[in-house]
Amino acid sequence: MHFVEAKGILSSNNGMNIYRGCTHGCIYCDSRSNCYGFTHEFEDIEVKANAPQLLEKALKSKRKKCMIGTGAMCDPYLQAEEKLKLTRRCLELIDKYEYGVAIQTKSTRILRDMDILKSINAKAKAVVQMTMTTYDETLCKILEPNVSTTHERFEALMQFKKAGIPTVVWLTPILPFINDTKENINGILDYCMEAGVKGIICFNMGVTLRDGDREYFYQALDRYFSGLKKKYIYTYGNAYDLASPDNEKLMDMFRKRCAENGIIYDPNECFRYLHELPDKYVQMFLNLT
Repeated sequence: MHFVEAKGILSSNNGMNIYRGCTHGCIYCDSRSNCYGFTHEFEDIEVKANAPQLLEKALKSKRKKCMIGTGAMCDPYLQAEEKLKLTRRCLELIDKYEYGVAIQTKSTRILRDMDILKSINAKAKAVVQMTMTTYDETLCKILEPNVSTTHERFEALMQFKKAGIPTVVWLTPILPFINDTKENINGILDYCMEAGVKGIICFNMGVTLRDGDREYFYQALDRYFSGLKKKYIYTYGNAYDLASPDNEKLMDMFRKRCAENGIIYDPNECFRYLHELPDKYVQMFLNLT
């Protein structure tokens, strides 16, 4: 872990990454790809030590309230967050200035900040996003070794349901010949439906691989799934988008189950929901008239 003084914290679409790099060890992680220009080891977490100060300055300067997003590139609840509490401090600022937040993680450490998320949701809007890929707990620990298991994430979703905080699940990636099964997808969907999630983001049943990410993934296949690397190379070559051979069938099942249970499943509609910040004051006025 090393610390830097960043020049800015919010992107043009109001996203932020407090940390850069990851220690979760997920075998398929796209953030390892060379295109992101890491100049340090991926597990050597870069910490934007001045993130709260930069965020406060940015929030003060905005003319209109909006949703602030975090977790798209690097998980805001890495192990380092337990001591550094930079994510918590940023959430406190979002709460203070009455902005909304859409936060994405694979870690149940997010439950530590339930109090702030409830406060944000009462004033504006808070959405918790959880990635879920693998229903089987033993397989999950191979694919995502240093992070909360899928069942632990499901239990966290249930706590957010109880607290009245909306949730969205990312059902991605699904790895061909590993977890691209009807049983796996149905198991995750069962969790989602019991937890009452607002939406599920799934582009297709597959995985994307780029230079840097691909090499790490193939090393993991050699380590845990003997002979599977050869099958991947034979089936997909050097492709970027590796769709499951059962993609169409699994996507049809996914869409049908979501529609039957009133869950948003169109990615564009999910993203609109994540970016939309309702005007609480207008809403309250309309309710009174």
